[in-house]
Amino acid sequence: MDKTYFINQSTSLILVIVLSLIFVFLGIYYSKKYQGLSNYLTANRNVGLFSLTTSLSASALGTWVLFGPVSAATWGGLGAVIGYSLGTAFPMFFLIYLGKKIRNEFPKGSSLIEFMRKKFGKSLFKLILLMTIFYMFIFLCAEVTAVAVLINYISGVELWITALLVLLATLTYTLYGGLRASIFTDNIQMIVIGILLLIFLSCIDSFTGSQFSFDFVKEKNPHLLSGSYIPSYTAGLTFFIAVAATNLFHQGNWQRVYAAKNFQTLRKSLIISFFIIVPIVFFMGFAGMVAFSIDSSVRPDLGFFLLLLKEQTKLLSLLVIVLALALTISTVDTLINAISSIIVVDGKATFKLKKKTDYLKFSKYIILVLSIISFIVASKGFDILYLFLLADLFCCAFVLTVFYSFYNKNINEKTAYISIIIGLIGGFLMFPVPDFSKSLLVGILIPIELFTPFVIQSLLFLSFVTATFLPLLVFKVKKF
Repeated sequence: MDKTYFINQSTSLILVIVLSLIFVFLGIYYSKKYQGLSNYLTANRNVGLFSLTTSLSASALGTWVLFGPVSAATWGGLGAVIGYSLGTAFPMFFLIYLGKKIRNEFPKGSSLIEFMRKKFGKSLFKLILLMTIFYMFIFLCAEVTAVAVLINYISGVELWITALLVLLATLTYTLYGGLRASIFTDNIQMIVIGILLLIFLSCIDSFTGSQFSFDFVKEKNPHLLSGSYIPSYTAGLTFFIAVAATNLFHQGNWQRVYAAKNFQTLRKSLIISFFIIVPIVFFMGFAGMVAFSIDSSVRPDLGFFLLLLKEQTKLLSLLVIVLALALTISTVDTLINAISSIIVVDGKATFKLKKKTDYLKFSKYIILVLSIISFIVASKGFDILYLFLLADLFCCAFVLTVFYSFYNKNINEKTAYISIIIGLIGGFLMFPVPDFSKSLLVGILIPIELFTPFVIQSLLFLSFVTATFLPLLVFKVKKF
């Protein structure tokens, strides 16, 4: 069994412990001089161009980037790769316009939820709050699970050990230093991520030679690049809609919108981040297409490692662990601080506890509970992709209603409620069962034989499109 591992457990474990402790030390040491609630929530609204750019980029790129785009490319082709890339980065451009508006109208805010609380009634605001926390919690579980599974694949370290170390390290400095600590460590992590990805690109190009090209993919799997391959379009749109919608509800992004020292800094940072994220996600997706073209029997989500570790180089295996930890910790600290900040800012209106309640302390207790659940999920190695897709569906049903309301003052709480519920019902009717063979509408309520092959094969795509755009009908009907 040891032959399946690239390095031994003790070496891997030492590396995980050392790197985790380095980030703990850096996060605590730096944030010692930046204490207080303003620094914890918005870094005192004084973050410059470099720090904001690297933090936005590092927070957007988690361990998922080593698996998701790679896997999607093997069946969705070039369309899936483009959709994944643009979906991940699109919120950066969108936040330029929304960020300017929300900073002008609510200059002392620190979350999207605060804006929604003033726009809508308390019941709808609570629904948006719970959906946002649910999505970020699922993201947290996914990231911790992914890094634990990856390090287990490389060295055989048990899942619970990696999950425990990553969570303990990140919780230690993030709950102490807040957004200041998160942004500072993101700066270092993004530099590490950038350097390692360039090294890996060079290595893969060297290892695979002429195989690492569009010509090779076209020769072996021409359908992945074909303009007539329908799954390429549906996959591209699916990933664009789902990933873009969920990222717009990521409180970590909104914290950074408020943390920028001025709008010019925010605008430049978002544009630069867009052009950093797109090629990275695209590269990973392209690696998936090449790996699948070399060996169609490869497990889809491991395609990148097939190309990089084909020589079983110990040094490269160690560098993969460094990359995975940098990706994970930069994302996890953002999620921890984001969830905590929402509870601090909106806790009083949501939970209605005693007047003397310290909501900062209360938020840390909530985070600890969620982290314990994340630890359990990661320790078991549960496949949470389906749950992640469910969280995406929720975000899709909310996205147009919430953000259209920024510009349309005629959308009241009742209209918003109805539109979101209609979007959710439509999305759930089309949302596939875990084996993706049917849905509530297609195959359960109505015989599957009555639907075209396109509908049967595109349930996930149709569910996201329905959940996203069906709320528009409510707005149209209301006009009449």
